[in-house]
Amino acid sequence: MKMTVDISLYPLADEYLPAISEFIKRIQLHPDVAVVRTDLSTQLFGEYDDVMDLLKREIRISWEKYGKGVFVIKFLMDDLRGLADD
Repeated sequence: MKMTVDISLYPLADEYLPAISEFIKRIQLHPDVAVVRTDLSTQLFGEYDDVMDLLKREIRISWEKYGKGVFVIKFLMDDLRGLADD
């Protein structure tokens, strides 16, 4: 099953940019998940299991390295790239 995820990270620290930047760089390394960055959030597109495994691993790494942070995540069924073009 294909899915789309819209995710934003809000680190609870004065130096928040390194945590966001590193999180995005790490998720872009996963070849089975497409990543599209915008000014407000990042979108992930891929198979359900691939995306969920990536999120499970990368959120944990982010918390362990940078401490508390809020992840705001929207999960949508199907690959919705290009939906606004219709």
